[in-house]
Amino acid sequence: MGKSDRKVEMLFWSIALPGFGQLLNGKYLKGLLFVGLEFLINVKAHFNTIIMLSFQGEIVKAIQETNYQWLMFYPCLYFFAMWDAWKDAGGGKDRYSFIPFVFAAYFVTVGCMYSNTLILFGVLFGPVWLPILFMIPGLFIGMVIRKIILHFS
Repeated sequence: MGKSDRKVEMLFWSIALPGFGQLLNGKYLKGLLFVGLEFLINVKAHFNTIIMLSFQGEIVKAIQETNYQWLMFYPCLYFFAMWDAWKDAGGGKDRYSFIPFVFAAYFVTVGCMYSNTLILFGVLFGPVWLPILFMIPGLFIGMVIRKIILHFS
């Protein structure tokens, strides 16, 4: 497996569960910490229930079940774990390559904050789908800001 393949593999394992990429990279303490934090936040936020209800189209029930004080921790943990696993596998060598991850985490967090009230196109997306939608402009804006910084530095 090439270095590029390994970076992508670690990124995808971290998308599956924060900490898996670190465990596969041999960073056991860090990996166990991320897995433990993921479980803690997941349970306290009722995240699995929220995901299940959202997939079933029960958005109002998902909102009622959500503990937003805990859910708002999840995006930063999630994107930092992805970044860290990718970096430890040899990615992130380019200057400021972390910026799209950071802005994705910011925007997903904002999506969480507004997920119980914001209606787009006549649809209340809720605490799973709205943050996912907010990730797209977060990544895009992060890439643009990175290019601007690189251009002027």
